[in-house]
Amino acid sequence: MIVYIKLVLTAVVWGSTFIAGRLVVQSLEPFSAAFCRFAVSSICLLLLTLKIEGHLPQLQKKQLLQVFLLGMTGVFAYNAFFFFGLQTIAASRAALIVALNPTFIALGSVLFFKEKLTTLKTIGIITSLLGAALAISRGMLDTLDNNLSLGDFFLFGCVFSWVAYTLIGKIAMQQLSPLVATTYACLIGTVALFIPAAIEGFLQELIQIDLATWLVILYLGFLSSALGFIWYSEGVKAIGPAKAAIFINLVPVSAILLAAVLLQEEITLSLLMGGALVVVGVLLTNKA
Repeated sequence: MIVYIKLVLTAVVWGSTFIAGRLVVQSLEPFSAAFCRFAVSSICLLLLTLKIEGHLPQLQKKQLLQVFLLGMTGVFAYNAFFFFGLQTIAASRAALIVALNPTFIALGSVLFFKEKLTTLKTIGIITSLLGAALAISRGMLDTLDNNLSLGDFFLFGCVFSWVAYTLIGKIAMQQLSPLVATTYACLIGTVALFIPAAIEGFLQELIQIDLATWLVILYLGFLSSALGFIWYSEGVKAIGPAKAAIFINLVPVSAILLAAVLLQEEITLSLLMGGALVVVGVLLTNKA
């Protein structure tokens, strides 16, 4: 029972990252926000790795390239797109776009790992894409191109960055544990984020960051990244990856509800219908 509670809480925490991210970019520039988040995450994951593994394993040359690519896709690129996107679009809308991750991962697996594209998986992919289109176009599919904003494209950048991270991770984690691979990726991504953050003026902004913003950054860095990873990993170990993955579908749902409560974002019929189709499509894609 405890593991199910942890998985539900993980989904809620991950859903809340869209609200927290939206709040942080009101005070910090995107690269600065991303750097702060993953500086905290890196420290937490490094301490966790040292506790569990005893040390941070030395990598072979091939593994160095793999974790470098993981850091540049899943941490650097993903979070740059994430915070740039949240500067301009609603948290609930962002969450629905990012909820397409499993759909595009399934497509990527078909293209790069020659996985079979079943009929059910095809229906799931089409359903989730239709749901996203319905939400983005605000129920008017014929005007979809007019409703797409720069922020939407940034969030689609998140999706493709995460697809790359997942597919590269599938190779990297054949020899590395998920914790070690994730820790190295966070460390590399954080170092890469520091350079553009410094160019944005992060070092000057550092002394001006208020307590509320620091608390949100700590929330993003510790709860959504480090603790979320631990709880989700415990769930995968206890009930298996297939069952644990089902809880991920709660992320956009919790994001929409939290955005309505905390940010007073409007919940429209097209958003609800689109969100439902995305969740159903992802379930079908994972089940196939």
